Amino acid sequence: MPARGKPSQRRDALVQIAAELFAEQGYRATTVRHIGDAAGVLSGSLYHHFDSKETILDELLSSYLEELLDTYGTIVKAGDDPAATLRELVRASFRSLSEHRAAVTVLQNERNYLRTLPRFGYLTKSEEEVRRTWIAVLRDGISAGDFRKDQDPVVTYRFLRDSVWVAVRWFRADGPLSADELADHYLALIFEGLRAS
Repeated sequence: MPARGKPSQRRDALVQIAAELFAEQGYRATTVRHIGDAAGVLSGSLYHHFDSKETILDELLSSYLEELLDTYGTIVKAGDDPAATLRELVRASFRSLSEHRAAVTVLQNERNYLRTLPRFGYLTKSEEEVRRTWIAVLRDGISAGDFRKDQDPVVTYRFLRDSVWVAVRWFRADGPLSADELADHYLALIFEGLRAS
């Protein structure tokens, strides 16, 4: 993923405005004029900050993924046991939904299209890094006896990934559960199951 400089406050505000539009309307349906109107500027003024709509999306997604991967790396490097590490990965993921709802929504909705654009080649690399991280934790948990040996770590990862990230469609930070409360509820289901004791 290319290194990014620290954006100006105005530039960051424009990225956030565009992000919400991309999430609500879709990337391809959102025009530079829509972004300008929502920002209260002429669409041509956006070109003082960005050379294209694609650049805005690139900044949104690359900065989000860089932050997510850094967070996951910090969790894994903490050296906790696999169950605690998995718990923290899940909590960080739900917090990410709360803090970066628009970026996650755009990734889910536009992933297949963006993969066709060379500029977004880092998406596949980032997704693979996330996959490797989670599967390594699951395999470590199986080896340590923390997780069941009869479960395929790849299938388990896919289940966890899909069930966490789809929550962006219904989870709201201002809803009845915080991101951590939702993560704890989810973790209870994962670790304890639905079976009454």
